[in-house]
Amino acid sequence: MKSKTQNTRAYEQSARAEAAEATHRRVLEAFMALARTKWLDDITLAEIAAAAGVTVQTVIRRFGGKDGLIAAFPVTIGPDIEARRAAGAASHSSAITALIEDYELTGDFIIRMLAQEHRYEVLGPMLNIGRAHHRRTTETAFADVLARLKGAARERHLRSLIAVTDVYVWQIFRRDMGMDQKAVTTQVLESVNKLNAAVTGTTASPRRAS
Repeated sequence: MKSKTQNTRAYEQSARAEAAEATHRRVLEAFMALARTKWLDDITLAEIAAAAGVTVQTVIRRFGGKDGLIAAFPVTIGPDIEARRAAGAASHSSAITALIEDYELTGDFIIRMLAQEHRYEVLGPMLNIGRAHHRRTTETAFADVLARLKGAARERHLRSLIAVTDVYVWQIFRRDMGMDQKAVTTQVLESVNKLNAAVTGTTASPRRAS
């Protein structure tokens, strides 16, 4: 049986670990918020630290610098994105709704990162993880339609679905054209349904195959 002292020590260690994880996430979220509207060159560690309520030394100790923040993003924030998008697995409509809801939170950040990919080598791996995840979630959401196709035809249709649900499409509708979230969701779903109609013979939004 553990002693009272051992239990207290274990509790304190757990509390410290939880506090450290909360700090880690808070710094990353502060960085993401700044990166939605500013270029990486213009973001300072002091700004990130102030937004997160920590010292610059804490940011440096945990991440080293902006490269470390970018590298840590898929590990800490990535699972949140995957969970939000997976919440729409019941139907084509719910899949698009969940996707656009996620873009409302991450779209501006992703667009900024894509615009700077050629300048920062560290962005490549992070963005490639995102590209691979978008392919997987699209493949899952429209598995019923894709199951009707084989080989090159299946791959062409999947690529078309990936393209019409890409973050750049969200940016055009939401930011360039000023459409609201609901209108963007409807527009993207209509585009998806038209693509699928050639395969399913209907413009309805059938349920995804389990």
